[in-house]
Amino acid sequence: MLHLFKRWRRQKSIKKVKQGDGHALKPYRFYEVLYRSLFYITLPEADGSSHTYTIDINYFSEEPSADLYRDGKHHAFSALPAIFPVPGGVIEVATTTYGAKRMHYVADDESGEEVLTPDRRSAEGLRLRFDARFPKVSSLIGLMAVIVLLLSLVIGLPQLISLISHIPYIAERWGIFEAPFFLPDWLNISLLVAATIAALERALMLRNHWLIDMETNWWDE
Repeated sequence: MLHLFKRWRRQKSIKKVKQGDGHALKPYRFYEVLYRSLFYITLPEADGSSHTYTIDINYFSEEPSADLYRDGKHHAFSALPAIFPVPGGVIEVATTTYGAKRMHYVADDESGEEVLTPDRRSAEGLRLRFDARFPKVSSLIGLMAVIVLLLSLVIGLPQLISLISHIPYIAERWGIFEAPFFLPDWLNISLLVAATIAALERALMLRNHWLIDMETNWWDE
C-alpha cells in the first residue's frame, strides 16, 4: 500500500514538470549566497555519454519553484516540491522556510539514492567544505542544532497549544489547555532565535527528521 502511494505521489509531482526554454544557466555570484542554491549531478545516458544536471533554486522568488538544467541549458522547471525525471531515475527536490531539505537522485528501481553536490560558493557548499575541513567541530555544531530544536519543541509546544486553546472558538468546543509553565518573553525570544539558527544549520546540511524538524515541517505544510 505504501509503495503504491509513493508511486502515485511521484507521478502526480512529475505531471507538474514543464519543458524548459533552453536559456543558459546564470553563473553563481558571491552575493547570491543568501537566497540562491545550485546543486549538481552527472548521470550516464543510454548511449554511454554523460551529462551534468543542475538544480537551481531562488528562495526569494514569488512562486516556490526549481529549475533543472542539462549541461548548462534550461531543461525543465516545476513548482516545489518537485520530482524531475532524469536518466535512470528522478531528482527529488523539496525545501523549507530555511532552505533545502531534500536534493536527492533516486534510482528507478529504488536501489539507492544520492545527494546532489552543492556549488562550492553556495551556502550549502561553504558549509560542506567546513565539514570536510573541521569534521569534529562540524559534528558538534550539528549535535547542538539537534538539542536546540528538541528543546524548542519540548518547551515551546505546550505554551503554543495553551495560547491557541484560549481562542474563544476553540475554548468553547475543546476546552482550555493550561501549559505547566510559561517562560519570560526574553527567554522565549532567545529560544526562537536559537531554533532559527539551528534550523538553518540543518537545512545547509540537508538534514530533516520528522521529529527533530517537526516545527519546520508543520509550518511549511
